[in-house]
Parts: sequence; structure tokens; C-alpha cells
Amino acid sequence: MLGFALSTLRSRKGGFAGAFVALFCAAALVCACGMLLETGLRGTVKPERYAAAPIIVSGDQNVHQTIRKDKGGGKVKVKKKAKPLSERVWVPATLVERLRSVPGVRSVVGELTFPAYVSVNGRFVPGSDFWGHAWESAALTPFTLGSGRAPSAAGEVVADADLARRAGLAVGSRIIVQATGAPAPYTVVGVTAQALGHQSALFFSADEARRLAGRPGLVSAIGVFPDRGIDLARVASALTGTTATVHSGSDRGRVEFLDAEKARVKLISVGGALGGTSLLVAILVVVGTFALSIQQRYREIALLRAVAATPRQIRKMIGGEALVVGVVAGLLGSVAGVGLGFWLRTRFVAYGAMPATLDLVLSPFPLFAAVLTTVIAAWVAARVSARRTARIKPVEALGDAALQPPRLGLFRTLTGLVFMGGAVTLTMVLTALTTEPASTPVTLLTVVVWSVAVALLGPVIARVAIAVLGVPLRLFRVGGHLATANLRAGARRLTGVITPLCLMVAMACAILFVQDTMGHAAAGQARAGDLADHTLSANGPGVPGAAADAVRKVRGVTTVTEIVHTIVRIGLTKYGAQGVTPAGLGHTMDLGVRSGSLSRLGADTVAVSTTAASSLGVRVGDRVKLTLGDGTPADLQIAAIYQRGLGFGDLTMSHDLVAAHVDDPLSSAVLIAAPAVSPDVLAAAVHGYPGVRLLDRAAVDAGLAAQEQANAEVNYVAMGLVIAFTAIAAINALAMATADRTREFALLRLVGTTRRQILRMLRWETLTGVLIAVVLGTGIALLTLTAFSIGMTGSAAPYVPPVTYLTIVAFAAALALVATVLPARLALRSNPADAIGSRE
Repeated sequence: MLGFALSTLRSRKGGFAGAFVALFCAAALVCACGMLLETGLRGTVKPERYAAAPIIVSGDQNVHQTIRKDKGGGKVKVKKKAKPLSERVWVPATLVERLRSVPGVRSVVGELTFPAYVSVNGRFVPGSDFWGHAWESAALTPFTLGSGRAPSAAGEVVADADLARRAGLAVGSRIIVQATGAPAPYTVVGVTAQALGHQSALFFSADEARRLAGRPGLVSAIGVFPDRGIDLARVASALTGTTATVHSGSDRGRVEFLDAEKARVKLISVGGALGGTSLLVAILVVVGTFALSIQQRYREIALLRAVAATPRQIRKMIGGEALVVGVVAGLLGSVAGVGLGFWLRTRFVAYGAMPATLDLVLSPFPLFAAVLTTVIAAWVAARVSARRTARIKPVEALGDAALQPPRLGLFRTLTGLVFMGGAVTLTMVLTALTTEPASTPVTLLTVVVWSVAVALLGPVIARVAIAVLGVPLRLFRVGGHLATANLRAGARRLTGVITPLCLMVAMACAILFVQDTMGHAAAGQARAGDLADHTLSANGPGVPGAAADAVRKVRGVTTVTEIVHTIVRIGLTKYGAQGVTPAGLGHTMDLGVRSGSLSRLGADTVAVSTTAASSLGVRVGDRVKLTLGDGTPADLQIAAIYQRGLGFGDLTMSHDLVAAHVDDPLSSAVLIAAPAVSPDVLAAAVHGYPGVRLLDRAAVDAGLAAQEQANAEVNYVAMGLVIAFTAIAAINALAMATADRTREFALLRLVGTTRRQILRMLRWETLTGVLIAVVLGTGIALLTLTAFSIGMTGSAAPYVPPVTYLTIVAFAAALALVATVLPARLALRSNPADAIGSRE
């Protein structure tokens, strides 16, 4: 039957074009997602700053937990898990001397790494990665002087060649450097001959670097230069009793670029979620496309059954066609997916979700996986779609081709009810999920499962909808009557059109409005909890403590609250945390305290959100053991439990406690309570601090909106591909359904119906299908979003911007009309008698 399948493909290229397009897009999506996933799993980063050091010793950048599970019978399963920390882990400087004593080690260099931003003429030099180091660690790259000399005094600095070029610096230039403390003036005494590709480097004298780093007795990393070869075991043995780790080769890049390691974890979750969703959507779309294709061939298949073709032969023929189309579409789609994967990487880098130092991994595995999954999806879709057609009796075959059965089969009905039950269950589960990493994939899965239920029970839903909508349709004479009659007779065909449109609307609403719901709730809580009269922000790295102190000295200022953010781990679970100045906190910030008091907030206490308290099972007075961003353990007592965790983070601690354990201790914002102080007076107090500006309430709200949009852009780009795929599938289904009606249009024209009346009939049919799809898709999205909102925000009212929703509806209607009218106009060009003859 394979030869017969190839013959069928050659003679019905147009009929299989729709299936080919759907499979091609599916292969491209799966391949691109596979590349992201593989990059997360196997991606490496080449070292730049540590390129010359064969061995790098650093702190362990993971928090570890050993889980023991009793399996009965005295057997205990031990599992070790590790999760990455958010800040750089420093190691004792005494390890430098210990490593020098290791046999075979020629030299050892201690490294200090801290943020150091350059300001020239009151403006920061553009860029995001500016790091300060001690000149004694220049050998790790190595850096050599191109001009000038090494720094020896506190006010001297050496700039790398690229930074000097971009900022217009030369030996003798005066600059302001904003490091971890107050901004200070420095003189450029040297410019290196080298530059790094993805970071800017400033070098200070050893004493000045230690002061600016603010970590006495610690170093950020240690470079080890052996005499010959690399004996990692010997180096590691010298670290016994410490948590330091040894790195060589490309593994050194993980120590240098911590954001790359964080991005790998993000890519695993994004690639997995996007790939899984794409695959589920692809299967659903391809099944619908094949179902439409087989519906168009009822006559052909009926004739084969009538001339003694067995059900097994029919299934083999259809399966063979699917395999051929799947292989060709999979091969071409996977090649296109490589380009799509690189495009996704550029977008992720542009939005800051992926560092430029993390190269995309390209191997045969994603291409192979794309081809394999596409072929399997095509074969399964064809077999499922052909299940009933292949089993009809030869005597009934031609009659069944002429008149489609009015009822759904028992198997399809039961399967549809099972999927509906699964969708209801997932919706209920979603109401109990309170963390975004857990709820996001379940949200997308819920939409897909609801859509599968709609696709399976579609003919029943379509008949009920047509019975209701047929009444107003009949008010429009020829077009309305013909549309109603066609919709009643072609409920199965209508289902093939409704399903992709419904899926597109549901997926678009879910993807867009999940972000809007979260962002709106977080911004609303932040606005409600912001009691400050004024806010200090910064165009550059942050607001230094000296600027906050300058404002405190202004007469009439009652409270100044410095805010710094980080991520901590309780066990292996990460929580967003903020460090705030405890004194007078109630004048600048209202966290919505439900129990306890923020007046007890200090160095050994913490306030916890209701969401975190519920998941941890704690209350006021309990103690919580957590790991700070740089790996430092802390045992804190809960002083208060508050409600506004989305707007302010799940944990609130003392500013000094958090600032001492983050890479950049500068404040992201400073809240000021000064009801009787003029803004001009406050602005004058911080005039000498580069980049620091005073914001009013409107500017703060605008900043929250911009941050909300920036956080959502990565998900929009990733999940937008799924929306685009479903849109293509919708166009595909509509075009296929319309192109197959050439004979029907010819018959209508022979009995006196004009082209204009046929096109009007098609528009009514299409708009009716769009209305049904929009109602179903909106219902699915609303159920899913409501469950998501209950779990994540505690409110049963998701945020749905009306303009965005109406845009989705208009887009769906425009797609449907274009995909219907254009094929119809082509079909109506032919002579009616010729059209009927060509189909016989």
C-alpha cells in the first residue's frame, strides 16, 4: 500500500498541503525548543577574565540537600539534590597560601570581583557588566599595560582598552567610580592593551580593591598556575574541610559568568515548557488537519472499500501517506527550526533573559527529535482520523461518503468526556498552585486539554450552537438561509474549523493574560503598599547608601527606607526577598501585615508573606532556616506575616543583613517620608550622585508598568510562537475546508446562485464559526485564568485588558475571513460544469 500511498500523494498534492504545513511548523517549533533545552542541559561558557589560569578555585555556587525516603523493608533511598544560588559565593583568603604550598603549583593569584561603574561628566558609561579588580590579579587574563603604569595609590585606576575607547579615557583622565559604597573620584594612570568581549574591567591597587569589595578576609576566586599539566585531584585535596570547588577548561566560565549558569536553568524550564506545549498543540492541530483531509476523501476511500479494500489496507495506505508527509515535513521543518532557535537566542539576549556569553548548543539531537516526533504525530493523527472511515462496511461506504453520520461514535464521545474530566481536574489543581514555576506549565496544559475536549465533542457543540444561531441567521435571506443549511449539514467540517480557531483564542488569552494578571496584581500591591512621599531611583547601578544618608540629614525628613533585593533558598525552594531599613518602616511601606509586627524586624528576624507562610507551614514566632544569596546560612525568627507578597517579595529582612550578602549592595530604590519638604530641596541633596534622581508618584507608577512589561517580554516571545503556530493552523484548516467545496459552489451556481450570494453565504458561515470559536476559546481561557488567579493572587478576577482581548478577537475574525474568501474566489473562477466534471 506504500506505492499506492505515494500515487495518492502525487495526485492530491493540494489535499496534503495543509497537513504538510502543520507538520512543518510543528517540526520547527520542536527543534527550536530542543535547542534551548539542550543548551540549558549542556551549554558551556568560555572563560574571558580567567582565560590564562588553568585552574580556578571558587565557592560552591549551589545549595545542597540530601533526601532520604523509606521504601520499606529496611531499604532507604538516598537522593542528593542541588539548586543554584543567586549571588557569588566567596572563599577565605587563607586558601591562597594553602594552595601555594601544594607540590607542583607555580603560583597562585587571589581575585576580587565587585561592581565598579564609570561616570564621566555626570553620566554613566553605557553598559551592564562593569567589574572592579585588584591589579595583582591581572595575570588571570592576562592583562598587560598598553600605556601608563599600574595603580599604587587609593585614587588611581587602570581601565581596559575597550572601556577607555568608549568613554574617551586616556592616562591622566579624571573619572567618578560608583562601586559598592559612595561614588569617588579616580585618576586613570594606565590603559591595558587588552579588552574583554562581554565585560568591562577596572583595576585598583590591592588595598583599595579590598576596601571597595567590602569582604575582608575573603576572595571571590583563586587562580592556580601549575608547573606543568593540571592535577585537579591534588588541588582538590588541599581544599579538604572547605566548601570550595575546583574548575578547569570551559567549566571556568561558570565561575566567571554566574548569570550564564542561571540562564541555563531558565532555558531548561522555558525549553521544556515551550517544547511540551508545542508538541501537544502540534498533535491536536495535526489530528484536526488530517481529519479534514480524510473527510475530503470520503468518496475516494468509499470507492476503495466498495472494490474490496480491507480496513487494514485502508489504514496502511493512510498511515503510509502520513509517514511520507511526516518525514518530508519533519526534515525541512527541523532545518527551519535551527534558524528559529538562533532567532530565539537573539531575542532572549536582547531582553536580558540569556547572557551573550552562553552560546547555543547545536547538535543532531534536536533535529532528530523534531523529525521523530513529527513522524509519530503524523502517523498517530492519520490513524486516529481514519479509525472510523477504515471500518465502515463496503455496502455503506458510498452512502456514508454522501451523507456524514449524524451522531458521534461511542469511543469519541467517551474520550471527549474523559478529556473534559481531566480539564476540570487540572483547573481545580491550578487553584491550589501558588508559585509561578509550578502554575505556568499547568496553565498551558489546562488550555490544551480543554481544547482537546472541545475538538472531540465539537460536532455536538457545533449542532447546539447552530440551532441557536440559526434563528437570527435566517433573517438574512439568501446568504443567511444557505449558511444555516450548510452549517447544519457540515457540523463535522465546522468542527475542523472551530478547533484551531478556539485553540488560538484560548492560547493567546492564556499566554497574554497570565502575565497581565500577575503583573497587574504585583503592581497593584506595590502601589497600595507604597506610602512614601518621594522615591530615589537611579539610571545607573543603584542608589548608594551615602545618597540615602544625605537625604536623612535634610530637615523635615522623617523616614528614609533603603531597599535591596535578592533571592534566598529555604531548603531547595527559592523565594524573592527584600532587605529594608527597619526604622520607621510603617511610614514608607505598608506590607499588609496580618499577624505579628514589623517593629520587631531586625538582624535576627524576618517577615514572611502569607503565601510563603502557608507553603512552609509556619506562623509568627517560629524560626526559619534559610540560605542567603551568597550561600551564608541564617536562622531567623518570624516577626510578622504579611499579605502583599507579590508586590514586595515573599520575605522581608533587615537591609544590612541582605546588603552584606549580595554582589551589588546598592539600593534599587529609597523611599522617603517627608510630607513638608519641597522636592527641590531633596533633589539638591542628591545632586552630586551620578544617576540618582527623585521621582514623584506618577514616575514610580510608570516605572512599575515598564518593569511589568519587561518581565513579560521573554514569555511573550517564547509563547508567541505557539500562538503563531495555532494561527497558521487556523488559516490552514479554513483554506482546506473552503477549497474542498468547489463542487458545492458549482452546483449552487448552476441552480441560479450568484457569486456574490455565495461569498455572502461564506462570510456568514465564517463569522458564525468565529463566534462559536471565540465563545469557546474565551470560556476556556476564562476558566483557566480564574483558577490561575485564585492560586497566584488570591482573587477570582483575572486581569483582562479590553483592548488586547478585542484585538485577539479581531485578529481571529480577520484570519478566518481572509482564509475563507481568498480560496473561495479562486474556486469561483472556474466554469461550474467543468468544476463538477473534474470532481467526478
